Amino acid sequence: MNIEIKKSKKPIKYDEAIRFMEKRLLNICEGKSKELFWTLKHNDLYTAGTSYKECEILDKKIKIIKTNRGGKITYHGPGQLICYFVIDLKKRNKDIRKFISLLEDTIISTLKIYNINTFADKDNIGIWYKNDTKLEKIAAIGVRVSKWIAYHGFSINIDNDLKKYEAIIPCGIKDKGITNLTKIKNQNYEGLEDFIIERFILNLKNLNA
Repeated sequence: MNIEIKKSKKPIKYDEAIRFMEKRLLNICEGKSKELFWTLKHNDLYTAGTSYKECEILDKKIKIIKTNRGGKITYHGPGQLICYFVIDLKKRNKDIRKFISLLEDTIISTLKIYNINTFADKDNIGIWYKNDTKLEKIAAIGVRVSKWIAYHGFSINIDNDLKKYEAIIPCGIKDKGITNLTKIKNQNYEGLEDFIIERFILNLKNLNA
């Protein structure tokens, strides 16, 4: 499969990441570049997707970066694994729903390796964990499709500061919580990045079949 795997160890500025993906998208359209799967980290920031509302910003002092991905407001920062991609859906029957399901399965099946059971919710995008009292989001998904090329990506909370979410209504959902892997089960998640990459590539091959 002709896809580049890019792993960045140092935090990447959000605007730089977006410019990189948008340039890659154009190059893929022109047949000049490979598709991309990119793992990275961001420093503290809040991003708002195309369907966010101002009332979802609880702390008016925070800076919001408006972006063209789908979804509402979320937080990115240290302790998260960010996964971006630039994938040509023209090679995959232009099926956006199947691609979203691929992303969901990539996260869910990877977390099962760590004995953490999560699930997708058809009414609330993202990946969820059920504790004793309520549903909590463990991973956010935000995708944009341009010229039948899907980009942006998803983030998984590993050991990030959950208090950062108090400044917003995460993803516009009031009645559910936010969690991270360390809060669910305090164990070593060092191999998570590689497991995610392996599962994504396997799922993409199956989508091609």
